[in-house]
Amino acid sequence: MHARVVTAMFKQGTTDDVAKVAQESILPAAQQQPGFKGWLVVTDRNSGKGYSLTLWETEEDMLAGEESGYLQEQIAKLGLFLTGPPTTEHMEVIIHE
Repeated sequence: MHARVVTAMFKQGTTDDVAKVAQESILPAAQQQPGFKGWLVVTDRNSGKGYSLTLWETEEDMLAGEESGYLQEQIAKLGLFLTGPPTTEHMEVIIHE
């Protein structure tokens, strides 16, 4: 299993707006992607820093969403709330319960 970790900084006071867009638009789109296995989003309301961790069956499934433009489309949905471009990291999941 593989994970994509996206780190973003959000404008103060937008956490609830980010959560709404994520639940109503980004999650349904993710669930349609081949190999999608789950999603965890955490944030610090005080600093505005947030992490999105998506789980993928294979590395190929994870990378396909970046090559197709899917990931960029989802990040664009949060554009009004971002203070700058997010960073993306790829990792291998070694423990998952």
